[in-house]
Amino acid sequence: MDIETADRFGNKRIYQRLGPSQSSSSSSSSSSSAPEKLNKVCYHWRAGRCNRPRCPFLHSELPESSDFAGASKRANNHHQGGLVWRNPNTAGHASKWGKGRGGGAAGRAPGKVSDKACKHFLAGNCPYGDGCRFLHSWFISESFSLLTPLKGHQKVVSGIALPSGSDKLYSGSKDESIRVWDCQTGQCVGAINMGGEVGCMISEGPWIFIGIPNSVKAWNTQTGTDLSLSGPTGQVYALVVGNEMLFAGTQDGSILAWKFSAVGNCFEPAASLPGHRLAVVTLVVGAMRLYSGSMDNTIRVWDLTSLQCIQTLSDHTSVVMSLLCWDQFLLSSSLDKTVKVWVATETGNLEVTYTHNEEHGVLTLCGMHDAQGKPVLLCSSNDNTVRLYDLPSFNERGKIFSKEEVRAIQIGPGGLFFTGDGTGELKVWKWLTNETPTS
Repeated sequence: MDIETADRFGNKRIYQRLGPSQSSSSSSSSSSSAPEKLNKVCYHWRAGRCNRPRCPFLHSELPESSDFAGASKRANNHHQGGLVWRNPNTAGHASKWGKGRGGGAAGRAPGKVSDKACKHFLAGNCPYGDGCRFLHSWFISESFSLLTPLKGHQKVVSGIALPSGSDKLYSGSKDESIRVWDCQTGQCVGAINMGGEVGCMISEGPWIFIGIPNSVKAWNTQTGTDLSLSGPTGQVYALVVGNEMLFAGTQDGSILAWKFSAVGNCFEPAASLPGHRLAVVTLVVGAMRLYSGSMDNTIRVWDLTSLQCIQTLSDHTSVVMSLLCWDQFLLSSSLDKTVKVWVATETGNLEVTYTHNEEHGVLTLCGMHDAQGKPVLLCSSNDNTVRLYDLPSFNERGKIFSKEEVRAIQIGPGGLFFTGDGTGELKVWKWLTNETPTS
C-alpha cells in the first residue's frame, strides 16, 4: 500500500531529563532530611514536569519489594513492571505476563517529561506553537510512524475491513455509510448508504459482513453478491466467523448464527445462542471456542461444535468491550479499566493468570507483530489514546493520540495498521524496519 507520508503529522517532540547524578545525590545527603528524601520518588517527575536541576528526590521508580503483599499493593496503584502473577491451577509455573524489564507504570522509560498531547494541537489551533509545553504530535514512538489520515466520515468509525483479493480498504461508520478507499492513492473512491448505523464490520475472504439495526449485510467483493440476513433484534454490535458459520452479537443479548450454503449461494439460519442479559458487544473465535463479551459484564464460552455455553466468566466489574485470542490465551478488556489474560487450567476452565490495570476504560484490543516479529498489543482507551505494549511483558511501546475515542483498529499487510476515531477520521500507520532514536 503506497500512501504519501504526511511529515507534519510525524513530528515527535519528546523531552528527556536525567535524574540526579550519584555525586549530586551524595552531596545532598549531608543534610538530615536527605536520606528520607532519597527514598522518595519525585512527585513532579512522575507528573512529567520537574525542572529542578538538583532535585533531592528520586527520578526513577523505587525498586520493587520481593514480598507478595508489597507487590499486590503496587499493582493496585498501577505500578506493575516486574510483577509476576501466579495462577494457582498451573502447577506452580509463574506466568510470564506482565514481567516487565523496566520500572514505572507499564514499563515506561524514566525521564520522559511529557506524554500528554496538546489538545489545541489536536484541534489544529495551538497558539503557543513550538513554545507549547505539551506534545505537538499524533503519537509517541520510535517503532512506527503515521503515513496519512483518511477523512470523509462524519461520525465514529465502527469497522475497518480489507477483504482478500481486493486493493481497496473499507470503513464503516455510524454516519450510516461505508466508504471505499484506494490503497494506492489513499483517496475515497466510493460511498455506500447503508440505511442505518454501522455497528461493526469484518471481512472473511472476499466477503464483507456489516452489522446494522435488525440486519446483517453480506457482500462478496469479487462476485458482487449482495445479501441481507434477517433475524437480529436491534443493533448488531459484533460479528465473527468460525467453524464455517457467521455469528452476530445483538442488542437484545442473543447471538445468531448462519451457515453458508454453497448450493444456494446464501447464508441459512443455523442457531440462536441465548444467555447474555444485555447486549453482546464483542465476539472472537479460537481453539474451537466462541467467546462473547457483553454489557452484562460477563464473558461466555461456547463450544463451536455443540453451540452450548460451557463456562461463564464474571471477573470483570463493567462492560466487556473487547476480546482477543492470542496463542492459547484469551485477553479481555473492560470499562472497569483492566485487561485480563485468561489461560485454561487442567480441567479446561479459563482462569485469570494476569490483570493489567489502566487509568481509563479499555475499549478495543488488537494484537499484531512489529517489523521485527515481536508481539504487540494495541489498547484503545476512553481517554482518546491507544497504548501499545510488548507482550507478554506489558512494557509500554508507544502511544497514539486522537481527537476522540478510537473504536476501530485493524491490521493490514506489510506492517500497516489502521485506527478509526469518533470524529470519523481514519489514520494509516506503519511499523518501521529501522528504528531511529527519538530526539
